[in-house]
Amino acid sequence: MRLRRMLAIWAARFAGFACKKMGRQGVTWAGKIALKLDPNILKTLAGQVRKGIFVTCGTNGKTTTNNMLCAALEKEGYKVVCNHTGSNMLNGVAAAFALAAGLGGTLDADYACIEVDEASTRRIFPHFKPDYMVLTNLFRDQLDRYGEIDITMNILEEVMQSAPDMKVIVNGDDALSAFLAMDSGNPYVTYGISEQVMDDKDPHEIREGRFCKKCGARLEYRFYHYSQLGDYACTGCDFKRPAIDFDATDVRVSDQLAFRVEDHPIAANYKGFYNVYNILAAYAAGRTAGLSMEHFNDMLKAFNPENGRMEQFRIKGCGIVLNLAKNPAGFNQNISAVMQDDTKKDLIIVINDNAQDGTDISWLWDVDFDRFRDANVNSITVSGIRCQDMRLRLKYVDIPSMLEADVETAIRKRVEDGCGNLYVLVNYTALFSTRNVLKKIEGEKA
Repeated sequence: MRLRRMLAIWAARFAGFACKKMGRQGVTWAGKIALKLDPNILKTLAGQVRKGIFVTCGTNGKTTTNNMLCAALEKEGYKVVCNHTGSNMLNGVAAAFALAAGLGGTLDADYACIEVDEASTRRIFPHFKPDYMVLTNLFRDQLDRYGEIDITMNILEEVMQSAPDMKVIVNGDDALSAFLAMDSGNPYVTYGISEQVMDDKDPHEIREGRFCKKCGARLEYRFYHYSQLGDYACTGCDFKRPAIDFDATDVRVSDQLAFRVEDHPIAANYKGFYNVYNILAAYAAGRTAGLSMEHFNDMLKAFNPENGRMEQFRIKGCGIVLNLAKNPAGFNQNISAVMQDDTKKDLIIVINDNAQDGTDISWLWDVDFDRFRDANVNSITVSGIRCQDMRLRLKYVDIPSMLEADVETAIRKRVEDGCGNLYVLVNYTALFSTRNVLKKIEGEKA
């Protein structure tokens, strides 16, 4: 059996190397080959993790939170397995373990930090039972793939109950996530923000958690942070926002994010209020595992949120920010992050409708694009497979845009003719190819 496992690891490494040479990500192929050659490889290698396995689930923020947690554990001196690229289905998870293992077929790791697609948990949990689950939030996402949120919640509750000792680190400000953790029967701890930070009174924003999952009555909010995140209580039963174990206080949002938790100051050079939740989730997960997290701020100073999560590039004097925006809640927070920058800026919005994106792009009509009118925008270019749909959506809020279906051409034009400050917002399948384009242009000689 060990010989079979070694063969699977060698084959996975070769597949990953070959795909990278061809300019492809290659991670899922590596995992698929490893599982084909050794169906037990994931179970065996996961069993060799010495201290604990974290999985990160939720609609938005999984990749950033998971990678940040991995970096924090490494900063504390531990060896960690992680699917950094965000390949979060069964093949991607198998690849993370197989590519981290030695050629002799064994894994040298203290912890594993594994981002897991919610719908894929049913396929992954039979291979190993995590010690911890970080649950970031539950928003509407890809209706043609996930269905309504109730379906996702039912899947997650099922897998939680299949791992009854798994401790859940849950966003207590999200009524859907909090109810799920409470109802599952698993032990849980909460993180959240108990003071109002943002003035979020937009009546048009889609708020999924308006009704109590326990009794169906309307939830009453003392305040919102964004979407359905906030301080809530049911008007018909005793369900309410739980007591918060890891509470962010003195939150400041500008070009830098800062807050206090457990009376420790936390600071990071990131934009976007939503990143307070990502940072807080990673901190809470490490502390729940019993770690001091004394080097957490050092980690944040060095941490680069790669893979298109507020990733920064510099090309011919033009500053470029690449960020993923794949559903209404995420896109609205992207708009808020763009608006934090009050200088003049160009925008490129790339929308695809491949299978992994969800072929139903009606969610674009739930995004508050009209806010771009107040964002000091120099130009907006729409690109990608569904660029015409994106252009139509902007037309309905009287925002003019330029159309350039080819992403590389769109970027080159804005680098040459733009204002020197460019935001590129992409949905899921556009992310890897757009990042490759940016890296390619960045590497070219002037």
